[in-house]
Amino acid sequence: MALILHHCHDARSVRTAWLLEELGLDYELVIHTFGRELQEDDYLAKSPAGRVPCLEMDGTALIETGAITEILCEAHPNHLFRAPGDPERRAWLQWLHFAETIGQHVAVLTQQHIVLFPEARSVGVMKLERRRLEKTLRVVDAALAGQDYLLPSGFSAIDINVGYAVHVAGYFTPLADVPNVARYHARLTTRKSFEKLRPPAGAQRIYSQEFYDLPG
Repeated sequence: MALILHHCHDARSVRTAWLLEELGLDYELVIHTFGRELQEDDYLAKSPAGRVPCLEMDGTALIETGAITEILCEAHPNHLFRAPGDPERRAWLQWLHFAETIGQHVAVLTQQHIVLFPEARSVGVMKLERRRLEKTLRVVDAALAGQDYLLPSGFSAIDINVGYAVHVAGYFTPLADVPNVARYHARLTTRKSFEKLRPPAGAQRIYSQEFYDLPG
């Protein structure tokens, strides 16, 4: 099965690349510049929304990270999956989708701090979304009390999806304020699979700063 992953540094496609690395699957990584390149006709024919990830697999194009996670885990049974009937299945699915609850606030903050021209930015929106983001991180922090990963049985694919969201959240709010999350982030980002995906020096990135604080 030939796998081709369309990817931008720092984007949500990190989740899919990270999972492919953890699964030990062979794949071709096609790196795009974040922006107009994703709006070209050839790419839109694969990913109509003009976003990444786009995983070409078995003659189809998969474009949603949560769905890609389930499909890959089902196709390659492994310790990262919790199949139907597993006692952790419900928690696995809930965390898989909670990653997008975190991600929606990260997306707004990315737009406000980075994508929009300064005159179009709203400090009020930034403050509101940062508070909302911090609330989701406290949910993760509580779940991690007394354990290293989100499921008691250990590391799984949901730690990739949630872990990426936590990683990007750290650009907008201090993870030190949620100590269990901070330790979780450190634990995840030292995995060889994650380290392999760090953008090389000089690469075009979405997040060019270590931290984006509130204006003023």
